[in-house]
Amino acid sequence: MLLAADVGNTNVVFAVFDEGEIRTRWRIATDPRRTGDEYAVWLLQLLEIEGIDRTAIDRIIIGTVVPRAIHNLTVLSEKYFDVTPMIAGQGKVDWGMAIDVEQPSSLGADRALNTIAAHAKYEGDLIVVDFGTATTIDAVDFNGAYKGGIIAPGINLSLDALVGNTAKLPRIAIRSPESESVIGRNTEDQMLIGVFWGYVAMLEGLIARMRAEIGRPAKVIATGGLAILFDQHSDMFDAIDADLTLEGLAMLADRAN
Repeated sequence: MLLAADVGNTNVVFAVFDEGEIRTRWRIATDPRRTGDEYAVWLLQLLEIEGIDRTAIDRIIIGTVVPRAIHNLTVLSEKYFDVTPMIAGQGKVDWGMAIDVEQPSSLGADRALNTIAAHAKYEGDLIVVDFGTATTIDAVDFNGAYKGGIIAPGINLSLDALVGNTAKLPRIAIRSPESESVIGRNTEDQMLIGVFWGYVAMLEGLIARMRAEIGRPAKVIATGGLAILFDQHSDMFDAIDADLTLEGLAMLADRAN
C-alpha cells in the first residue's frame, strides 16, 4: 500500500492507496513543529481503526509547500514504517513535465501535482482551480505542460483580513447564500454577499480572461474543499475533482517504481 501526504499551508492530508484506489484519508492541521512521534500517535491509531496493518504500508510519498515539514514526516516514515519516503519533485520522483514559466523551481508542489493528475485524467487544454489557503488558477496545455497561472487570496484569508482590520464587523461563516440578491438587508448578509458573490465574480472573470488568452477550448477542473460550494451557484466548472492533488502524488509514486 502507498501512504501519500499532501502538506498544505493549512492542513496535511494523508491518504492510503490500495491498488491505485484511495482506501481512506485523514486531515490534520499543518504545524511544522509537529514531531514524527506526534504524527505517529495520531496516524497509527487511525490506521488501526481502519483495520490497516502498518506493515502493509511499503511506499510513502510526500508532497509539500511547507519545506520545514519534510524532516519530521521523514522521521515518521523511517521510524514507524521502515520506509524512506519519496519527496515529490525530487530525484526519481521529479515532475516529469514541462514547466513553461520564468522560474520553474518556484512552482508549488500542489500545483505541479494538480497539473500531472489533471492532464492524465482529462483531455485537451485545462484550467485547474484549487481552493486552498490561497486560490490558484493554473493553465495546462494539451501536451500536459504547465503554462502559468494566477494566485489569489483564499476566501477565508479575505474574510480574516476584513474582520481583523475592522472594529465592528462580526466573524461570519462562509456558506451558501440563502438568496441570489446582492442587496443585503443586514450587516452579516452584506458581508456574505461581498465575500461569496465577490469571489464568484472574481473567479468567473479570471477564468473567462484565461480562456480568451489560451485561445482554444479549455475545460475547467476544480479541486479543494470549497469547490462544491461554489459549483452550486455557478456553471464555471466542467468537473469537480476533490482528490486531484492526492492522485497526482500516487501517479508520481507509480512512475518511480
